[in-house]
Amino acid sequence: MDYLQRLQSARRIVIKVGTSTLTHRTGKLNLNLIEQLVRQLADLHNQGKEVVLVTSGAVGAGMGRLNITAKPSSIVENQALAAIGQGLLMQVYEKLFSEYGLIVAQVLLTRNDVSDRKRYLNSRNTIMALLKYQVIPVINENDTVATEELKYKFGQNDCLSALVAGLIEADLLVLLSDINGLYTADPHKNCAASLIPLVTEITPEIMKMAGGSGSGLGTGGMITKIEAAQMATAAGTSMIIMNGSNPAEIQKIFKGEPVGTVFLSSQPAVNNRKHWIAYGPPLNGELVVDEGAELALVKKGKSLLPSGIIEVRGQFDEGDLVKILSRANMELGRGFTNYGNQQLNKIRGKKSTDIQMVLGYKFTDEAVHRDNLVITCTQN
Repeated sequence: MDYLQRLQSARRIVIKVGTSTLTHRTGKLNLNLIEQLVRQLADLHNQGKEVVLVTSGAVGAGMGRLNITAKPSSIVENQALAAIGQGLLMQVYEKLFSEYGLIVAQVLLTRNDVSDRKRYLNSRNTIMALLKYQVIPVINENDTVATEELKYKFGQNDCLSALVAGLIEADLLVLLSDINGLYTADPHKNCAASLIPLVTEITPEIMKMAGGSGSGLGTGGMITKIEAAQMATAAGTSMIIMNGSNPAEIQKIFKGEPVGTVFLSSQPAVNNRKHWIAYGPPLNGELVVDEGAELALVKKGKSLLPSGIIEVRGQFDEGDLVKILSRANMELGRGFTNYGNQQLNKIRGKKSTDIQMVLGYKFTDEAVHRDNLVITCTQN
């Protein structure tokens, strides 16, 4: 299979491991599994590959340290557990990686670190410098201080890992989970469910196959993994969902053997600024466009004009990031708008030459200029 050969050649790799993989049912760290994982990552490093580890488990480790079996519902309690668990987690990684002669560095990120352009670039530069020094970056959300992440979990570390993969222009993102990959149905409920080995396009049907969270300790689920796949593949990074219970299976990827579900990216690598536009700042609204605008945006690389907008959703101002949707409610792209929602509601469907007459002024002909726009859907 050609795509397996392509994965073999991946050089810069982001590995994400979830709480359900890192911990026992008791919430305490699964030291045996972590040791196996570290051994595999060290071996990839020895093969000349650049490895970045995105890890969950801080809250779970804190729960285990305090002998708490049920995850608290309050943000403050989760922050306290993360503060306790983060140090424990890094202590384990530091000890195990050092046994293979490798140095690790802790990198804690919050949503603001990717929302702000300067901090986004600083984060990228730091990680790239660590890789240059042959250090293994160990990345986690800074749950100790960030309330938004714990409340909304901007990735359950799935989407965080996809952001990191785009940030450093990784070749491959591997999500280690408690499930073998994406199935046609929930395998826990339907014995006839079958594993999907390859996904080349994330369609609405693929999205419907995603279920909820499968673990009481973790906060992720298949839906967040599909969202991560959307982000990664749009940035030019292929992604694999695989079972993390046997970390040695990671080596199959680099032997050209099938494992888990592969989300193959057909996109060229997105430049750093475009990736930030797509997934850095928070979204503030949505613009639904007609078929003509969809064709112009996706196939021809054009700007979005007011004439192609058929619906404006949400409240936003000039310069805010908005999502662009097709009539079928499928995401086409994201970009910074030149007009607020009130202005766009007045000029949507109208020609650019009419903007001055309708608003009494005109900033620009485009609702979203192509330089401030990134296409996130699969382009066939």
